Amino acid sequence: MSFSVLLQRLAPLHLLTRIAGQLADCRQPWLAQYLIRTFVRRHKIDLDEALVSDLTTYPTFNEFFIRALRPGARPIAAADWTSPVDGTISQIGRVEAGQMIHAKQHAYSATALLGDAALAKQLEGGCFSTVYLSPRNYHRIHMPCDGRLLGMRHVPGKLYSVRPDIVEGIDGLLAINERLVCWFEHPQHGVFALVLVGAAIVGRIATVWHGLVEPKRSGQVSEWHYADGATAPQLKDLLQGVEMGHFQLGSTIVLLMPGSAWQYHPDWQVGQPVRLGQAIASRG
Repeated sequence: MSFSVLLQRLAPLHLLTRIAGQLADCRQPWLAQYLIRTFVRRHKIDLDEALVSDLTTYPTFNEFFIRALRPGARPIAAADWTSPVDGTISQIGRVEAGQMIHAKQHAYSATALLGDAALAKQLEGGCFSTVYLSPRNYHRIHMPCDGRLLGMRHVPGKLYSVRPDIVEGIDGLLAINERLVCWFEHPQHGVFALVLVGAAIVGRIATVWHGLVEPKRSGQVSEWHYADGATAPQLKDLLQGVEMGHFQLGSTIVLLMPGSAWQYHPDWQVGQPVRLGQAIASRG
């Protein structure tokens, strides 16, 4: 076991995450601006892409972190499936016998990841892509295709870092960490899912139809169902490329596509940096 993995197992990650969240929400100008400017320098953030590039207009670090991009900064490719985020591809593959392969050929269960055996069965034989978002990436998440919102599930869990070296060192990490599972119906191809995986210092995850998703104090799974359109009728149908949520600090998404004859775009390869709207796959 590496020192980094050992530190993850021993550190009080939930406590550290709460403290980091309070600092990131602080509205004291001197602290907010110090955090923002230090972050910009350290991670070489391209402010030309931001809708608002004047750092003094952001009252908190979090509001800077989830900043919007200017129109046209991320064109959507002409493909059936496009990248929902900026990041780096960690893994691609198929869901086979209920299992998904990740780093160093470690397998983990689709049922464990999704928190739902029935949903995992629907996605059996489909494709999955895992994308890691580093702190410097744009952290809003967008729809990879058109979809009708069916449900959302918050699954409590650990807050291990999702840095690639940590994921390699902890078996099934993505199915152990806290995560938000959102599932949709594709207009032609059936159910697909987006899993937003939380991590150390990721204070919160939000969706456009719900806002910030607060874990239950009891530590139990929370579920919301939208199939009847009663809870979020105005956001029931979401178009490819529109925003669906955001992370506060770096994390990972897993996109599970329904089984079909998808042909991956040549640039959609493990280890490659990707941008929101980039082509993932189309019908073969």
